[in-house]
Amino acid sequence: MISAHQNPDIVTRFEALLGAEHVLSDPDSLELYSQDIWQAGEPIAAVVRPADTAQMSAIAQLAAELGICLAVRGGGMSYTRGYTQTRANVVMVCTRRMDAVLEINAEDMTVTVQAGCTWAALYEALRKQNLRTPYWGPLSGRYATVGGSVSQNSIFWGGSKYGSAADSVISMEVVLANGDILRTGSAAQQNAAPFFRHFGPDLTGLFCCDCGALGLKATIILRLMPAACEREYLSFDFRSYPGLLSAMTAITREGLASECFGFDPLLTEMRAQRDSLMADARSFGNLLAGASSLKQAASDTLGVMRSGRRFMGDLAWPLHAIVEERNSTAVAEAVQRIRELVAANGGSEVSNTIPKIMRANPFGPVNNMIGPGGERWAPVHGLLPLSRAEEATTAVLGIFARHEQVIEQFNIRTGFLYNAVAGSCIAVEPLFFWPDSVDVIHRNSVEADFYRRLPRLEQNLAARDAVATIRQEIADTLSEMGAAHLQIGRSYHFADALEPASRQLLQAIKAALDPDNRINPGVLGLD
Repeated sequence: MISAHQNPDIVTRFEALLGAEHVLSDPDSLELYSQDIWQAGEPIAAVVRPADTAQMSAIAQLAAELGICLAVRGGGMSYTRGYTQTRANVVMVCTRRMDAVLEINAEDMTVTVQAGCTWAALYEALRKQNLRTPYWGPLSGRYATVGGSVSQNSIFWGGSKYGSAADSVISMEVVLANGDILRTGSAAQQNAAPFFRHFGPDLTGLFCCDCGALGLKATIILRLMPAACEREYLSFDFRSYPGLLSAMTAITREGLASECFGFDPLLTEMRAQRDSLMADARSFGNLLAGASSLKQAASDTLGVMRSGRRFMGDLAWPLHAIVEERNSTAVAEAVQRIRELVAANGGSEVSNTIPKIMRANPFGPVNNMIGPGGERWAPVHGLLPLSRAEEATTAVLGIFARHEQVIEQFNIRTGFLYNAVAGSCIAVEPLFFWPDSVDVIHRNSVEADFYRRLPRLEQNLAARDAVATIRQEIADTLSEMGAAHLQIGRSYHFADALEPASRQLLQAIKAALDPDNRINPGVLGLD
């Protein structure tokens, strides 16, 4: 493959295509776009920023003519090297100019967005019409884009009932390696609208969760549903993770909560340390706006102000649930059943401050990507059947125990986050915090005031390598347990974990769509 450094005319050609202001080749931009939250990849050659599907297609055609590789970046929230590169001088396609909500079709209950539209922007556009998508975004939705989430897959808002980002997609427009534009679902046929996903083989599904290996997503069409009218928040505490997970799986099996998630003691402690949780006045404004009545708004706000952060220091393994339904009777029935299930598993009800504030400001700052003491952060995860979440936690704790000496040597702190997904699985997410410097992408993503208050830590590559070793051992162990993964990127076993027939089919599809392996080469293990 030819690189921009080998042929400087490449940057000039893209500038002629898009305008010089939409082609970045300065050192600062190249450094930023070569990083994700976990680590930096090989240096890229340039960043190109299309405005629409036609320009994205033209970029692919020019790249094919010049014989150069492309990768796509949305909001940059990956922590699995989903878009960072193992070979130098790839051209990065940034979709953030493609940020429009193109159509809200309330009659046919679909919404069409450009791939670079953030979940936060989509949420604001839809709630004006009392609509939402079934899954409506990750916690990082202030930056995370719809296209990026569909490529990588993501979970959280609406996910306990309605699944992951991919589960809400009906159709999409994809730009292939040669510049052709492919439409999926019912829109794949002539003279048809994108109103139904399963028209023949599921081509929409083919491009979901592909980490951008099979093409460049241009537009996404998602299902709509009425926004819930009534809502309630619940928080409980457990003495240990078996009780927490038993209650979570019971709640999930009965489909009682729209979101159901839990923390371990470390994450509870770190959340209590963050000034941003309670100091963000916007949370209170949104709490008022999100309540179903003035009486409820006053009650919610007063309760949050009284609770503050003090109660969090006393929690061990907290579980939080948000119930959303069309009427108050359905909410009350679900709440009562959740309380019964929690009591049967040894939990006790506590202040519901955390889910209230999170829901009031669903796409808040992404300050959690840096520890409250300026530490570097890295997660790893696996999606397990409901019956195996406890087993996976025990296995991960065993790995931590085997590495206890190294963990203590480098002052590595470990924790867990749990999320119920789609009524059928639990996302088990171990997390690491350790003293180490952060990168440009971290400084660029968190709030400026938050970052200014943090201590500046020295680079600690030995600790980072230790975390990488433990993190990979966890990924290996979860793979051996048959876990699935979001954000496969270049961090989890995929191609090498598939059965031969599945692997051969996937390789054949990649070869048919991208015969020269120029689109995000190496992702998913497809070399």
